[in-house]
Amino acid sequence: MEIFRALAKHYSEGGWMMHAILASLVVVIGLVIDRVHALFFTTAVDKEAFLKGLKEHIYRGDLDRAISFCASQKKTPLVSVIKAGLINVPKGEADVQAAMDEATLRESPKIEKRTGYLAMIGNVATLLGLLGTIIGLISAFGAVADAPPAEKARILASSISEAMNCTAFGLLTAIPALIAYSVLQGRSQHMMDDINESSVSVLNLIVANKDKMKMPATVAADE
Repeated sequence: MEIFRALAKHYSEGGWMMHAILASLVVVIGLVIDRVHALFFTTAVDKEAFLKGLKEHIYRGDLDRAISFCASQKKTPLVSVIKAGLINVPKGEADVQAAMDEATLRESPKIEKRTGYLAMIGNVATLLGLLGTIIGLISAFGAVADAPPAEKARILASSISEAMNCTAFGLLTAIPALIAYSVLQGRSQHMMDDINESSVSVLNLIVANKDKMKMPATVAADE
């Protein structure tokens, strides 16, 4: 509780710019919660387990089962990309690749969206803290100019201490925001790498087993 009382005291001493920094902190917390939930839960999938189950159907040449297997999985970007490719197997390898590329472009924003705002807000919070400090120092020197000589040193020291609160709170907002950005950006890149690697792996597997691939009944009838 003592730390919260100290933070509240420093916050009240920091001037009106502290409200803008606090708003930045609230946005950072909201973005981190949103992206952590999306990247580590909503769009996450056990790639190895998924590919292992999928490959069993492709090895047997059972395209229907492979597509059904994808449909039964949690709807994540990786699963959606692979499913798009499998649906286009009867049309040929080029169409499979084109479908997976298109699906990747469609799904990648779900992985990457809003993460970049963390870096921007981290930089803005730093600048807000610096601006608040400069405004505080300007006010401090203005107050010292009209103060009695015996009070000038005390007023200046007190005013500078208060002005520096903005810089401290700006950094306290910016540092976690930039750390979270790095972690989430790394997670996003890892997921995109998984999608690209899995797409190539599945395409190669389809090509290697195309001779024994049983096409869906509707395709066979059209032929």
